[in-house]
Amino acid sequence: MISQITLRREHEQVMLEHVRRQWPEEACGLLAGKDGQVERVYLIENMRHSRQDYFMDPSQQVKAMLEIEAAGWEVASIFHSHPAGPLWPSTTDVDRAYYPDAVYLILAPAKGQAWEMRGFDINAGQVREVPIKVAA
Repeated sequence: MISQITLRREHEQVMLEHVRRQWPEEACGLLAGKDGQVERVYLIENMRHSRQDYFMDPSQQVKAMLEIEAAGWEVASIFHSHPAGPLWPSTTDVDRAYYPDAVYLILAPAKGQAWEMRGFDINAGQVREVPIKVAA
C-alpha cells in the first residue's frame, strides 16, 4: 500500500492541462513510478466522452502498462477528473477500484480557474485519503 504519492510540478502540470482540455468531459490517465514516487504521466483517452464517467481506451491502457512494466515501474496512480466535483470518489469510482495497490487521484475544479487534486486508497469498498506531495 502506497502511503504517499510524490510527483514533480511538471507531472501535475501535464495532468492539469489534460483535464482542462477535456473539460467538461472526464479526463483520465495513469501515473507510473516506484513506491509512490511518480516518474511518468500517461494520458489516456476517455472512450465514454462523458461528463460523469470514464473508461480508458483499452489499447492505450495496455500500451502504457507494458511500457510501465518494461521500465521496472508500477502503476502508482490512476487519475481522473470530476468536471463538476466533488473532490471525493463516487460510488462508481469505489465499485470500479480494480487496482487496490494504486492510489486513485481525483481532480476537480475549485473556484475560478484553479483545480484541486486529492488522492485515495480504495480497497474493498473502503476509502482512505492518501497525501500528495508535489516537489519542484
